[in-house]
Amino acid sequence: MPAPRSVLITGCSSGIGRALALRLHRSGHAVYATARRPETLKDLDEAGITTLRLDLTDESSLVRAVDRVVEDHGHVSVLVNNAGYGLTQTIENAPMTEVRHQFEANFFGPARLTQLVLPGMRAHRRGTVVNVSSFFGRFGTSGRGYYQATKHALEALSDSLRLETARFGISVVTVQPGPTLSSFIPTSAATLDRGGEADGVYAEFWDRFIAWHADYENTRPPLRGKARFAVTPDEVAGTIERAIAADRPHPRYPVGLLARLLLAARRTMPDRVFDRFAGAIFPKP
Repeated sequence: MPAPRSVLITGCSSGIGRALALRLHRSGHAVYATARRPETLKDLDEAGITTLRLDLTDESSLVRAVDRVVEDHGHVSVLVNNAGYGLTQTIENAPMTEVRHQFEANFFGPARLTQLVLPGMRAHRRGTVVNVSSFFGRFGTSGRGYYQATKHALEALSDSLRLETARFGISVVTVQPGPTLSSFIPTSAATLDRGGEADGVYAEFWDRFIAWHADYENTRPPLRGKARFAVTPDEVAGTIERAIAADRPHPRYPVGLLARLLLAARRTMPDRVFDRFAGAIFPKP
């Protein structure tokens, strides 16, 4: 078992973040589990995990969270940028205020949090930054463009950061889960805002989009249809735990059969061929 490390994780109220906090706590790491609403972390607090409020759109909360870990352990050994949400709207109709908030939560917040932990990692000549992206971080589909753009941006940031910090003993890892059985997908579909297109040119597309996600509404066995190929939050958490423990972690970790297959297809297919391939799998106008 690797030596215990101080680990700051965002987005621990459910899903991957919660599963990872429990896993690393059981392994003996000093885990700091965070969420925008700390009352959602009550069970983690009762399990003996330190819980903190952290809102990725609030600079002061980022600083306070990092300062708390530094006060207790000298620096943040591992940062896991896991928190995020998915904006489901067309490129044409998404209000720019919502697009900006999507980038604040999914990209600018993690980028700023990374800036805050890097000085301590450099000083100790060791550290790991894990950015939880998605298989959508390497290609786009209809109705998710702005969410996917944040993940593309996070992947590019990870690549640059890996080159900039390698000589300081800092590892940068990108995790790319496929569809994950958590509250993320049902919430995304259930709260779908059609951007004023209930009766417009994209109305039929949104009907197909919602129907396509129906298999994911039930996240408990027995799973149906496409959900049978989804991964569990604990599978993703296990992958992150292995990456953290590795002396030389891989730059990228696809998680799940669908993620591996689709990412391999994206690497090998010409753009127009992949467009047809993806269009046959995912709903489109």
